[in-house]
Amino acid sequence: MKAEIKFSGQSVEFYTAERCFIQEVANDAGDPQISIARARVAPGVTTAWHQLDGISERYIIVSGTGRVQIGRQAPPVTVSAGDVVRIPADTPQRIANHGSTDLIFYAVCVPPFRQTAYVALETG
Repeated sequence: MKAEIKFSGQSVEFYTAERCFIQEVANDAGDPQISIARARVAPGVTTAWHQLDGISERYIIVSGTGRVQIGRQAPPVTVSAGDVVRIPADTPQRIANHGSTDLIFYAVCVPPFRQTAYVALETG
């Protein structure tokens, strides 16, 4: 990895089919071991069931509250600012914002996120 500062305004937030907003913070050759994205889920929204093939993920909750499910049979667990969620590779996941403000978290992927690893588990 090379020394570098990634400023927050260097990338643009975009809406995904997963039903959340993503801002890529770091996902480039300068730091090839991980990727970091800022995710934002609007109040009342539940992201689509999905998994990342071969990529483990951590959510670092920054603000808001939500209920995360890791694995289809797992019960939802409430998370809030300061909590860390660890999601093994190849594991179905989703998160719901049941609060009144945006749920914001950082998604840290190892190895780095790549679109070809994303598997949508919902149809329609």
